Amino acid sequence: MNLDAKIPEGDLKDKWSNYQSHCKLINPGNKRKLDIIVVGSGLAGAGAAATLAEGGYNVKCFCFQDSPRRAHSIAAQGGVNAAKNYQNDGDNVWRMFYDTIKGGDFRSREANVYRLAELSAPLIDHFTQQGVPFNREYGGVLSNRSFGGVQVQRTFYARGQTGQQLLLASYAQLSRQIEAKKVQMFSRHEMQDLVIIDGKTRGIIVRDLITGEITRHSAHAVVLATGGYSKVFFLSTLAMGCNGTAIWKSHKKGAYFASPSFIQIHPTALPQINETQSKLTLMSESLRNDGRIWVPIKPGDDRRPETIPENERDYYLERRYPAFGNLAPRDISSRAAKERIDAGCGVGPMKNAVYLDFKDSIQRLGKKVIESRYQNLFEMYQKITGIDAYSQPMMISPAPHFSMGGLWVDYELMTTIKGLYAIGEANFADHGANRLGANSLLQASVDGYFILPLTIGNYLSDEIKTGKISTDHPEFATAEDKVRARIEKVLQCQGNKTVDSLHRELGRVMWQDCAMSRNKAGLEKAIQEIRRLQDEFKNNLKVNGSATEMNPELEKALRLADFLEMAELICLDALQRDESCGAHFREEHQTPDGEALRNDAEYCYVSAWEYRNTGEFSLHKEPLNFEFVKPAVRSYK
Repeated sequence: MNLDAKIPEGDLKDKWSNYQSHCKLINPGNKRKLDIIVVGSGLAGAGAAATLAEGGYNVKCFCFQDSPRRAHSIAAQGGVNAAKNYQNDGDNVWRMFYDTIKGGDFRSREANVYRLAELSAPLIDHFTQQGVPFNREYGGVLSNRSFGGVQVQRTFYARGQTGQQLLLASYAQLSRQIEAKKVQMFSRHEMQDLVIIDGKTRGIIVRDLITGEITRHSAHAVVLATGGYSKVFFLSTLAMGCNGTAIWKSHKKGAYFASPSFIQIHPTALPQINETQSKLTLMSESLRNDGRIWVPIKPGDDRRPETIPENERDYYLERRYPAFGNLAPRDISSRAAKERIDAGCGVGPMKNAVYLDFKDSIQRLGKKVIESRYQNLFEMYQKITGIDAYSQPMMISPAPHFSMGGLWVDYELMTTIKGLYAIGEANFADHGANRLGANSLLQASVDGYFILPLTIGNYLSDEIKTGKISTDHPEFATAEDKVRARIEKVLQCQGNKTVDSLHRELGRVMWQDCAMSRNKAGLEKAIQEIRRLQDEFKNNLKVNGSATEMNPELEKALRLADFLEMAELICLDALQRDESCGAHFREEHQTPDGEALRNDAEYCYVSAWEYRNTGEFSLHKEPLNFEFVKPAVRSYK
């Protein structure tokens, strides 16, 4: 397949306006004839469902949580970026575009990234009008702070709960459309398969997680807004229920999967404290604005942090990256922490953490200022650890977090299957090999609110005369039968391994050989281990209960089946990309001082993988053509 990104003609700053001027429109009367399914109810999904319904479409929205309010967007605490230049510090759309494309190590499309920066400013106005309580300066102007990889202040925030506040605003808009009966909401329902008829997306098969009932739902287009897949590592900052099933089932039906190995390791999570832990807690990157990161210079130093003199502390980010210091990008900061931990300078019970110290900021600004910025984060830290971070340093550690990879989409956010769209973290489009902090909430929001509601009309304009799509079509029956057979096969296996035990094993393999640093031998070993775990899952799994009841173990098993297949592709993608870039760090390709070494001559492309019915994967390449910026050595020193 020829990967046509559908990038509009013209200068970079004119591409989005050119697109809007020439795309097809649908009048409100015709929108009432069209049905759209949105899978996911986080910032991307809720924003899309509410906006599409407001525009006149008939929308069904599905989420596996008991309420859209429990979507994982609430976990993005630190802020949302926008190039408004409120601080008069030299920020603008171009600078934000360049920071983002450089932050992604020049492995993303110029046109998509520029559009992201361009739409950031109106998004803040949009949320302010919805009532989001952004922090404000004394004079009433919205406050800003910095995030990693930038030298300006462009991050808007609501203390340390920005994601929650944005999600509540989007949930209010979604609820309004539910009340108006323009959106049908299906909570506690999980997508199990995609239905394609004559090459076009025509619906989905879902399972009611309370009753186990399998149902069919048809539509003229399906939008996936299901987030990322970092739970493939088991231990991650994602909620336990987060999964990659919807995008993986779509991949196996023909949607190409792009850059699967680009997975971000966040530098600011709470460290693992024992072997039975089931998830890791994210501490916002915003803390790095006022916290200084350090470790003892002496390996194995067990003294209390406050007793270690300044001359015996290594503020390693400030030492290695003086221009950006503690606000170096996430991939670089995580690898730097790993290097210090591997050198024996880690702290904490498992020697797997570094210190994040607020002593200097509290002395300089006062405790009240720090409280006004991060109070809920400090309270959360104390509840979890029992430590008062106002009086002694936090302990933080790198952890799997955001997936830059996802389904391949074009400029319109449509996948390689006609009528199937992927938005937010479910697609690969904007972040390249490393996402800059506070761009996650931004991408999810602009995809759902501003981009998809316009671009989807370009496809649906030709569907007006299609009429209602019947779920009696044989393709719906075939897809439903396959779902039932898959569930029955999982339940029939009477082995002795639990889902969590297999998932933990998978996580250990991925963390060891396909996380912050990778090499050829390790990746090849990981692929063999993953295939062994796939066999274990098929032959030695034990899931109690039935399919006709609420059965969390069955839910987890079905998701793990997809993770096991996805893990193989992640390692395969990391193996074939024989360079270092962003979060993908191949040990064979690094500079003398340990930084990532790109190979633009051979790998300046998006890897887009096709699933073959044989169970194999075929690589397609979308060349990345840089017309307006020149890829350069990514330095933050």
